[in-house]
Amino acid sequence: MAPPRTLLVVNPRSQNGTLGKRWPKLSQRVRRHLGAFEEAFTEGPLDATRITREALQDGVDVVVAIGGDGTINEVANGFFENGEAIRPEAAMGILPFGTGGDFRKTVGIPKDIEKAAQVLARNQSKPIDLGRLDYTTRDGGTEQRMFVNIASFGMSGEIDEEVNSSSKRLGGRLTFMLATAKVGMRYKGKRVRVVFDGDEETSLETNISTIAVANGQYFGGGMHVAPNAEVDDGRFDVIAIGEMGTLESMWKGRHLYSGSHLNLDNVSERRATSIYAESADGQDVILDVDGEVPGRLPATFTLVPRALNLVLP
Repeated sequence: MAPPRTLLVVNPRSQNGTLGKRWPKLSQRVRRHLGAFEEAFTEGPLDATRITREALQDGVDVVVAIGGDGTINEVANGFFENGEAIRPEAAMGILPFGTGGDFRKTVGIPKDIEKAAQVLARNQSKPIDLGRLDYTTRDGGTEQRMFVNIASFGMSGEIDEEVNSSSKRLGGRLTFMLATAKVGMRYKGKRVRVVFDGDEETSLETNISTIAVANGQYFGGGMHVAPNAEVDDGRFDVIAIGEMGTLESMWKGRHLYSGSHLNLDNVSERRATSIYAESADGQDVILDVDGEVPGRLPATFTLVPRALNLVLP
C-alpha cells in the first residue's frame, strides 16, 4: 500500500517566529520519522484554512497542523467548505509548536516534536466531534466556523485579546496568567441569556465571568476548565463561571489549573449538543474560539459528531 500523501501546514510565526527560524532543522527531524511530505507556509490569518482546502481538493490524504491552537483551528476549518466535509476520508495530524498547546493535552499528543512525528508515522486515526459556531462579527454581520477544542465567551475573550496583542515571549502559561490578572483588574461581569438544546424552560440568565462550551478539556494556557469533556462522546460540556470580584477571581482562579473549580459554589457544569447565547444587558460579550477572537454574541454552538478524522497515539 502506498504511503498517504501528507502536507505539513507550517505557521512560521509560532512562538514569536521561533518556528520559522528553526524549521529547516526541525523538518529534518520530522522527516526521519515521517518520510516524504509536502510543506506549505502560512503568511497571515486564515491562510492555513485556504491551504488545507486547496490541498484536500488536490488529493492530499493527511494535512498536519504545525503551530499552536490557532493553527490547529484554522487547519480543521479547512476540512470543510460551506459546512460540508471536502474529503470525509482524509485525516488531520498535529505537530505541537505554539504558545498555548491546550488541545494536544486532551487527545494525548506528545509535546516533543519527534515523538509527535512518530505518532503521525503510525497513521492511526479516529473520528472526533467538532463544534460549529454561528456567531456575530465585530461589525454586526454573521459568520460560521468550526472549533476543535473550546469556544467560550466573557472574560476569556478579553483575555485572548490581551494575549494576542502581547509578545508571548514568556511562554504560554505565564503569558495567559499575566493576561488573566490584567483583565481581571478591569473586567465587569456580563449578563447573558443561554438556552440549552432549544429548551426555553431551562434557559439561564445570569451574570458571568466566563462560559466555556467544551469539546476538549483545556484552554487558556493549561487551565483544566472541562475535566470531564471527551472529544468523541457526542456532547459538549458547558462550564459556567459566575461573576467574581477581582480578589476572589485571583484566589479562586488557581482551581482552574487543577480542575477542582467544579466544586466551587459559583461554577456549574451541564451537557448539551446545542447552545444559544446572547447578551442580556446590551454589552458586547466577546468570543474566544480555540485561542482566537472572531467576534461576539449572539452565537449558536452546535456539536457535529464524528466530523473529523484525527491521527492519534
